[in-house]
Order: sequence, then C-alpha cells, then structure tokens
Amino acid sequence: MAESGSSAGFSGSQTGSLTGSGLPPPRTRIFKIIVIGDSGVGKTCLTYRFCAGKFPEKTEATIGVDFRERLVEIDGEKIKIQLWDTAGQERFRKSMVQHYYRNVHAVVFVYDITNAASFRSLPAWIEECRQHALGSEVPRILVGNKCDLRDSVQVWTDVAQQFADAHSMPLFETSAKNPNGPGDSNHGNSDHVEAIFMTVAHKLKSQKPLVLSQPPGALGATVSLSRGRDDGADGGVLLNCWGSTL
Repeated sequence: MAESGSSAGFSGSQTGSLTGSGLPPPRTRIFKIIVIGDSGVGKTCLTYRFCAGKFPEKTEATIGVDFRERLVEIDGEKIKIQLWDTAGQERFRKSMVQHYYRNVHAVVFVYDITNAASFRSLPAWIEECRQHALGSEVPRILVGNKCDLRDSVQVWTDVAQQFADAHSMPLFETSAKNPNGPGDSNHGNSDHVEAIFMTVAHKLKSQKPLVLSQPPGALGATVSLSRGRDDGADGGVLLNCWGSTL
C-alpha cells in the first residue's frame, strides 16, 4: 500500500465468496487518526474515552504506540476509526516514528490547558508532521484537554484560538475525565469527546470521492486508494469545554 498520508484503507478479505448480486462483500473503510502532543497531556485518556466510553481507572506513560479502534456508522456506512497514540517522550518514539506516520488520514494535536509548555511545543509537533510528508490536505484539529481543572488554566482560549486560526485548524476544548462539564462522573457518557473524533470522521468521509490509484491485482491483493485534495480552511471553529460552539 502506498505510504502517502492521503491513502485510505479497507478491512475485509477480497478472497471471500460473491454475494447474491454477484458483487464481493462490502469492505469497511478504515480511517487512521494519529493523536500527538507532549507526554502527560491526556492523549491516552482521550482515545480511551472515545473507544471505551469511560475514563481509564489507571494511566501510565505510553511507551512506543498505543492503538485503539472503534467501529462507527456514518450516513449508513460502517467505518472503522483507528486511533494511534504515540509516546510524547522522544526516547520512546525514535524506533516507531516512521511506522506511526504511515498512511495517516487525520491528525489530532493535543495540549494541556494547565501546562503552557505543552502548548509551546505544538509548533515542533506540526513541524514533525511536515517532515513526514503530512501536507495541508491531511485534516487536523487542535484539542485543549483537562478543562475540568479550570482553576489551574495556563493557556487561555483566545490564545489557543489565535494559534488554531494561524494553522487553519478547528479548536476544541474538553476534558477526557469530565467531558460534559460539572456533574459528569468518571464513567459518565462521553458525548463531548465523541463529538471531537466524530467531527474528524465526518470530515474524512465527506471529502472528495475516493478513486483507485492502482487497479486491483489478483485475488487477495491490496487495493490502494487516494482522495482528491480538499483545501477548505478549518480555522475559526471552537467547541469549548462544555460543548457550546462559539
């Protein structure tokens, strides 16, 4: 399969029997979304909240890559969302970086609103994406995590919004622990975090039609697809800590 960030994957075997209509069984589209940012900003908690529907009881620093996936349905089509969460510490990432950035469909940059240093690191993460050939055609969003710690805020919304606008990204502020604001328990529903990742999934699905970049080979071969470029700017969007769009 091509290693371009614009390639798309499918799951399901091409060797199965034909359906009654004479067509092969439908395959599930796969969207690979990478979640990047400094260590400790809550990347693992966000991906766990989306895939498991709750806040993890125990968290440890990610070593290498943490991988989760969830099957969702959008406009009647089943789509598999793969969330790749990489270690924020360089010493744990060196051997994994090339594989991590392969066949990426979207990027989620995460910072901790109570840690200004994690926000200042964002340009370095954006540069790392550029170095691995993830161009502007790959959708990206910015997420400020840990909104439940409002008394300890170091990165204010207006500053984050200016940064997001400068890089044509929508901004979301949330809490993996309490995604719906005060009163939500650790195991409460995850509508707000879900809205963030589903926004990305809808964006990917609605992009220009997928076209074959190479003809199918023999049975069992891998089909690689590419998307037309979508240059629409995504800046200027903010979903704040408690779910209202500004």
